[in-house]
Order: sequence, then C-alpha cells, then structure tokens
Amino acid sequence: MTLAVCADVGSTYTKVAVVDLAAGVLVGAAAAPTTVGSDVLRGLDAAVAAATAGLRVRDVPWYVCSSAGGGLRLAVIGYEPLVTAQAGRRVGLSAGAHVVHVAAGRLGAADLTALRAARPDVVLLVGGTDGGDADTVTHNATRLARARWRVPVVYAGNGDARVGLTGLLAAAGVPVTGAENVLPRIGVLAPASARAAIRAVFLRHVIGGKRLSRGTRFARLVRAATPDAVLTGVEVLADTLGGDLAVVDVGGATTDVYSVLTPDERATGPGREVAGTLWRARTVEGDLGMRWSAPGVLRAAVEERLLTAGEAEDLAGAARRRAADPAFLAADDVERAADQHIATLAATVAVRRHARGGRHR
Repeated sequence: MTLAVCADVGSTYTKVAVVDLAAGVLVGAAAAPTTVGSDVLRGLDAAVAAATAGLRVRDVPWYVCSSAGGGLRLAVIGYEPLVTAQAGRRVGLSAGAHVVHVAAGRLGAADLTALRAARPDVVLLVGGTDGGDADTVTHNATRLARARWRVPVVYAGNGDARVGLTGLLAAAGVPVTGAENVLPRIGVLAPASARAAIRAVFLRHVIGGKRLSRGTRFARLVRAATPDAVLTGVEVLADTLGGDLAVVDVGGATTDVYSVLTPDERATGPGREVAGTLWRARTVEGDLGMRWSAPGVLRAAVEERLLTAGEAEDLAGAARRRAADPAFLAADDVERAADQHIATLAATVAVRRHARGGRHR
C-alpha cells in the first residue's frame, strides 16, 4: 500500500483520514478534539495515532490543512466598492479566507482605524486595471507604509505599479508579496496568482503567528487553509466528473458553498459583470450554522420566505439551545428532526446567497 495521512485541524475537531493512494481507497479514519488551549499537535497526533492503529505508517507523508484559531482573516482594500473591491473580496473567499473587512477608495485616518479594528491576518491591496488609474492604489500603499503597517500585504492591483509599490511597502518594513492583478481589465477576473500568494502568506506568517503550537513542526506540516484545500478538492472532482458541481458545508458557525461552473461565453459580452466572473467560487455565510449561528438561520429563512414567523417561533427554542451549547448533541427523534430542519434551511439560504453573489444564477 502507498499510504498518506490527510488531516484537517479545525477549530473544534481534528479529523484524520488515511488513504491508500495506489488503490484510491480509505483505510483508516479518526477524529479528536483540537487542543487549541495547549498545543494543537497534541490533538493532531492523537487523531493520527487512532486513524493509523494497526497500519504501517512510518515515513508516510502527511497532508495537513488548518482552520484552527479562526482560520485566515483577510481585509480587502480596493479602488471602489462595485468593481475592484468586489473582485478582491471574491478572490479572498476563493483563497480560503474569512473576509473580515472591505474598504474602497482613498484611505483616511478613520479607514485605517477601522482596518486595525478588524484584526486581519492578511491585507489584499487591489485597485486599477493594468495600465489604468494608479492614483488610488498608490495613495493606499503610501498610507500603509506611513502607518508602519506590520500585517502582511498581498499587492494584486495595477500591474504597471506593482514593482514600485511593493518596493515602497518593503522599504517601510511592511511584509509584502506581489501578485498579478486580480482585475487586469474590466470584466476579467484573474484570481490564480493572488490566491497562490495569499496561500503562501498564510503558510509563512499566519500559521506561526497564531501560536497554535510551541515549536515549528505544525507550521511545517500545514499546507493550506482548510477552505482553500476544500475548493481545490471540489475543482479536481468537477474536472474529473466533467460537469458543473456545487458542494455545501453546513458547520456550527458558518455555512460554506463551493461551486465550479462551466464558463458562459455570454459573460464576456454586453451586460457582463464589470468585477468579473469567478467560475470557481466559494462563499461563507457567517450567520448560518447548526450551533453558534442557529438563531441566524431562522431569521434568514423568514427573510427568504422559507418559514413563516409562526414556524420560526416553533423552532426558536431549539435554535437557542444550540447557540447556548455548541457541543449539544441530539438525543431523540424530536431534536434530530430539529437538527435536520435547521441544516436544510441553512443550506438552502446559503446556496441562494451564493447564486446571487455572482454569475451563479
């Protein structure tokens, strides 16, 4: 057997699967609580030991992704809200980030204060098409440099200004990585370079910076943010199946939707989105979840006319119990039915929002 250990270190649980790569079969699996309070390696090693019991796994490669410690928090700074800032937000989501702040236009003192308050792990700085306006992105890079900004920055704006502005930021001590423009021209969204840069910054700065482990071994093991790895898996599956694909992940706090669609030639003609179309996309709905965010599911379902106010009230008690105790486990048919109902509503609302967020209509 040609084995590999695949692990996902989540905020609550660490899940491990052992795969026979040659045969393409699952040969072991286990889960353990994520030990964020001490050292995440304790939970990871415990889960791997349980999953590999009875197997010969010496010198077997480990493929680890992580969303522990809140995952990757990203702020986007764009030229204006409807084009480059929106394009940057879509790229950030596709890179596995939780977009915690979006700013547009020339940064002022209040904007910098709001940016700091959002506590991003990475800032995605975008603005201007290649060869187009560079005034706003230049102003914003200069403000970050003068503010002694120390959070890593990925520059993915006007390509003609890339060398000068990354040099300006680096000279001011800002950790900066240059990437190709996410919006090289109006209507064309090019996420690949920025997504790769965000992944590299996540591995280089964020994992170690969250102090999830005392040593360097965990940082060496992690290869991607969990949502980024999931989208990559969805892309591979869609390419293998040869068709469109959507995957919904209903969690305790958020519901994530991943989709891979066949590009539509009409998207390049009249009426195309000026912010571009992301045909391989991910969205995160922070108010939709099975535990922490259960009350938000009911509010959203009423807004979407999936529930009447009276039906929502009937489920309100179950939602409050789950929000108050995220470790709650359904122990009877009534509670299991409530879980299923809340999950169905969360998935339905999340898919509708995902479809409205781009060309996924």
